[in-house]
Formats: sequence, C-alpha cells, structure tokens
Amino acid sequence: MDWDDLRVFLAVARAQRLSRAAAALDMDATTIGRRIRRLEGALGRRLFEHAPAGHLLTEEGQQLFDQAERIEAHALTIAGTPSQESALAGTLRVSASEGFGTRIIAPRLHRFTARFPNIRIDLIASSGFLSPSRREVDVAVMLARPRTGDLVARKLTDYTLGLYATPGYLAAAPPLERSEDLQPQTITGYVTDQIYAPELRYLSDIDRRLVPHVRSTSINAQAEIIASGQACGILPCFLGDAIPGLRRVLPDSIAIQRSFWLVVPRDLRGLPRIDRFLAWLTEEMRDLAPLMRGDGSPEA
Repeated sequence: MDWDDLRVFLAVARAQRLSRAAAALDMDATTIGRRIRRLEGALGRRLFEHAPAGHLLTEEGQQLFDQAERIEAHALTIAGTPSQESALAGTLRVSASEGFGTRIIAPRLHRFTARFPNIRIDLIASSGFLSPSRREVDVAVMLARPRTGDLVARKLTDYTLGLYATPGYLAAAPPLERSEDLQPQTITGYVTDQIYAPELRYLSDIDRRLVPHVRSTSINAQAEIIASGQACGILPCFLGDAIPGLRRVLPDSIAIQRSFWLVVPRDLRGLPRIDRFLAWLTEEMRDLAPLMRGDGSPEA
C-alpha cells in the first residue's frame, strides 16, 4: 500500500466529492479516483458509497478514517505542526440528553464551529442515548459513568434539579409550602415505562408515592407543560431558570443532584477533532458552573 494514498483518502472523506478533494490537494480528480480505487484494491475493502450527497464512508471506510487520522496527527506532531487545519476536519457525532443537547450545547455550538469550521457536527439530542460502545457516536454526554465497554469516561459537570411552577399554577393549586404538600398537586414527569436511565427517576428522590398526572418522554415537553400552568414538575435548573415566567419552588428542600459524564470510545482518544471538542465543552462548562448549580442565568 502506498502511504500517500491515505492522504488522498482523508481528503476525499472530508470533502465527500472528488472535485473538492482534488482542489484541496492540487491534483486531478481522475487521479484522485484512481488512487482511491488502488487503495481499496490493496486493502480488499470498499471504502466509499457513491450517493447523491457524494462519496460517503462505508463502515470499513470509517474504521480506516479513524486510523488514518491518528497517523496524520502523529505525523503533524513530529513535523511540529499539530494544529494544522487539515488535522482539524471531519465529522464529529455527539450524543446528549435532550435537555442538555438543546439548552446547553446547541446555542453555544457556534463558538466551536467558528474556531474549527472544517469539523462537521452531528448533534444527536434526544430522549435516550446512542451507544459509544457500539460506535454509534464519537462523544456521548451521559447521565452516569458506563460500567462496561472499552471506553474513556470522566465527569463533565454536576448539576441541580428543582421543582418549578408558574405563579398562576401556585395561586390555583393547593398550598405548596413543603415537600409533603406535593401529594395533592398536579405533577408532570416521565412516562414510567419509557424512562431510559434510573437517574431520571427524580420524583422517587422526593417521595416514592408521587405519581405524575401528565407524562411525557420529553423533558422539553414537560417544561412546556409546566410553563403553560397545567402542572408543577422537576426540571434541571439550567432549563427551568431559562424559561420566563417559571418560578423555582421550595429550593431549600427540593434540590436534586445529578452529574453529566463525557464518554469516548478508547480508540478514538487522541484524534484531533475529538480532543478539541472535549476541551471546548469542558471549558464551556467551567463558565456555566453557576447555571448548572441553579444559581446563575444562561448566556448563549
């Protein structure tokens, strides 16, 4: 195998079109195509699928891409240019819980993409997590440290959850002066048999007898239910404090503590695009510590 073919392979994987890769390498597109076919023949693998969107990596192509990026990063370090822009390119798939993904990562992501415009981000923010163990994502922000899998995990941040309601709800509802007063309240929460992580069983931390009357698998939907005055409910403070008209109730007696963990497949550590994202998100969380604790306001 010609090792220079890996450089061509990386250019095509990043550009997704032969013409753009040819322009980046100052080569002819026909030559680029021939080099890719030669590499596929040498490896005995099909590296790209030809789709309307361009040249997309196959599963085997993605595996080679990860390996080739690591080789490139080492070569650039030896050459004394570890921050060269070509090393900071490619696609990065990030999985996060719906609330954290939409309320924390999404509004601040422009700060990362402005610094690294050649890194494409796939942000999967949903109820449930894709699995870093099965290589469904490159980086996962999870509610607990995984106990299995060849993964690297570290705590990203602690955060606080509280009880929220509108003034209108509180005026019409039975008195809510202590946690024991929650029993007759109209409460929103998760659909019990759809809870995908034990860390989401917030109501049990207060009183195991509490049952939500209006349920949703979406934390954002729960927040809208609370904001409409239909119910009270538990929200992460970084979400509840950001919604106009919501009031945090009983903050001294209802303050639930949880953590977010950064999780990466072990064999992806050291890839430039991943290390830069981890460093960026960690830096953002330092600035957001008051918001995560429930004693600050968000700044996007």
